[in-house]
Amino acid sequence: MPLHTKQETGKEFEFTRADFERVRGLIYQRAGISLADSKQEMVYSRLARRLRATGIESFARYLDALEAGKLSGPNGQEWEAFTNALTTNLTSFFRESHHFPLLAEHALKARRQHPSTPLTIWCSASSTGEEPYSIAMTLCEAFNTLTPPVSIIATDIDTNVLATAGAGVYPIERIDKLEVERKRRFFLKGKGAQEGLVRVRPELRSLITFRQLNLLADDWDLKGPFDVIFCRNVMIYFDKDTQRKILKRFVPLMKPDALLFAGHSENFLYVSDSLRLRGKTVYELA
Repeated sequence: MPLHTKQETGKEFEFTRADFERVRGLIYQRAGISLADSKQEMVYSRLARRLRATGIESFARYLDALEAGKLSGPNGQEWEAFTNALTTNLTSFFRESHHFPLLAEHALKARRQHPSTPLTIWCSASSTGEEPYSIAMTLCEAFNTLTPPVSIIATDIDTNVLATAGAGVYPIERIDKLEVERKRRFFLKGKGAQEGLVRVRPELRSLITFRQLNLLADDWDLKGPFDVIFCRNVMIYFDKDTQRKILKRFVPLMKPDALLFAGHSENFLYVSDSLRLRGKTVYELA
């Protein structure tokens, strides 16, 4: 039975329950994302853009062409666009702010214990960059320098948000809630054609390497171990089995005293025996 028909809703494309179930299966297989029934409208609106872009007039034919590889090209462009369209990217600077003082404390302690070893941090869902830049700002403040002994890897499955993150350019209202000193120290205000925008200072951007990474991929191509892993507000999109598999792969990438930061609505204790709670949504190896 159609969820949307042109006649009943006035929408461009018919969208059946079978179409929705196919999308659910494909995005789960591709990215591990479990779409709830409540996401039907979101799926329609986001993928309707892909139908327009490809000139295909029905969801069924779009999905047929996608699975057959007829839209993908040599580098899988349409699969990438499909995945990007269904990825949710809600973020802000210093989101869940209670984590950042703990990060600063942990970084200074690690430096005292290993003065010749740079800190290594993996931000596993960087989105448009606000989280890794908040990490970088925290460490610049902790070490009182724009060139702290830190290496940050920031990854995401969505290539569109990675492009935004790498550029480090944001509407000025995105930093409205930051303290005046942080704005002054870490951002450059645009002028002329760039008025209304801010750019992250190049010293901050140089601390971070942005890369595409799918947490469901067989090979993450990461060199650990890390002092800190941020995996916040990601696991909520995965089922328990997928969460368990990802956390199992985190463990060998963590130093013995490493910290793992989770989102406020995520609880890893029920899916991993290898972690214990250190603080509010902060974990360490058990």
